[in-house]
Formats: sequence, structure tokens, C-alpha cells
Amino acid sequence: MMAVMTRAEAPRQALGSLLYRAAVNRQNFDGQDLTSVRTQQLWFDRCSFVGADLRHATLDRCSFKMCDLQGADLRGASLRGAAFSGCDLRDADLRDADLTGSRLGYVNTGIHPHGRTDVTGADFTNALLRNVQVDQVIGWAE
Repeated sequence: MMAVMTRAEAPRQALGSLLYRAAVNRQNFDGQDLTSVRTQQLWFDRCSFVGADLRHATLDRCSFKMCDLQGADLRGASLRGAAFSGCDLRDADLRDADLTGSRLGYVNTGIHPHGRTDVTGADFTNALLRNVQVDQVIGWAE
């Protein structure tokens, strides 16, 4: 099921009201206040969250494919079991975030290195990184 977001709805309420495993395609949340949003394992495809405020958001088991989260504020967010494939997380603030069991990887675009998740400059200070799976991620310090 593909979710359709209307401009009349506030983005936080719209995301929170989507059904379990709904697909959200090519939506722009740049600079939006999405603090404390709670979602139902949504599938984000080519969405943009540049500079979005996602502090204390609950995004457990959400899937992010080719999404732009550059400079997003994810402090204290719960991202347990989330998947990031081919995403841009450069300069994202993930301090105190819970990434337990998350996967950071790539999408095979056929044009290397396009499709790789990039975490260059992301701040993981005090983030929970237990059982995080990392595959071909740019900027990841082992």
C-alpha cells in the first residue's frame, strides 16, 4: 500500500497516522518539525529529511531506501531494527540514538559507488550500536 500525504495535514500527524508497513515514496520533509513522531514500520523510498528535526522520534523497524537525511537531528531517536540502504546521513546528529539491530548498507545501482550509505561527519556520540550490521558504508569508523 502506498501512502499519499496531503499538504493539509501536518507532517508529524500524517506520518503517525499511516498504517503498519505503509510505503512513503518521494516525499519531502526537509526542515520539518517531526519531533517525537511515532511510526508503524514505514517503508520510506527516496524521501528527503534534510535538516529535519526528528529528536526522540520512534522509527523502529522502518526502512529507508535512497533517502536523504543529511544534517537531520536524530538525537535520542529510537531506530531499533531500522534499515538504511543507499541513504545520505552525512552530518546527521545521532547522539544518544538507539540503533540496536539496525542495518546500514547499499542499493545495487550498477554504478559504483552510487547507492552506498554515507555517514561521513555523522555524530554517533553515546548512540547504542549493539548488533548494528554495516555493509559498504562510506565514512563508517570500525
